[in-house]
Amino acid sequence: MVEISELKFDEKGLIPAIVVDYYTRKVLTLAYMNRESLEITMKEGRTCFYSRSRQKLWRKGEESGNVQHVIDIVADCDRDALVVVVEKDGPACHLGTDSCFNDVVFESEGDFTLDGLYELVKGRKTEPKDGSYTSYLFEKGIDKILKKVGEEATEVIVAGKGGDKKETVYEIADLIYHLTVLGVEMGISTDEIIAELASRHVIDKKVKQEKMV
Repeated sequence: MVEISELKFDEKGLIPAIVVDYYTRKVLTLAYMNRESLEITMKEGRTCFYSRSRQKLWRKGEESGNVQHVIDIVADCDRDALVVVVEKDGPACHLGTDSCFNDVVFESEGDFTLDGLYELVKGRKTEPKDGSYTSYLFEKGIDKILKKVGEEATEVIVAGKGGDKKETVYEIADLIYHLTVLGVEMGISTDEIIAELASRHVIDKKVKQEKMV
């Protein structure tokens, strides 16, 4: 366990704090703490930072209600920067967005992510493209989308029952795609799904702890 006295604050008595969402592991914001704000954060269990522009302490969510509850704080190897893992009650950014980091500077082409798939599918809904199967599904509406989800789920079961790994992988991919279409149609983000899964992990962990007592 690292003591506060072992941390390296800069010449202004500050240390950068990278705030990360506990459930999604997404970087929410970069703020600064001095010794006092860090001590308050640890004592109250919610983030308190030092505003360089206003030259004073500020508790996240004090006015907006978007409080960040601290799970843990980790220092880097040089002990001159912190990662603060939190459960948040609302948007992290003052602009009302989930994270302060939204403006892409560079993005490697060819790297597949579920977030990337979600954005691609979302684009086919907001800007329909002729000949696009995805745009066709959105045009047909929720009933058609749900029917396809049901069909793909059945095909996953058939492939799995048949013991064909390659075919099962193929059908699972189809199902995930159609579930993504459903998510976009209903306004359900990948972050919400990840957060739900993560919350179940926490519950399971607590149950196991209780059984050990």
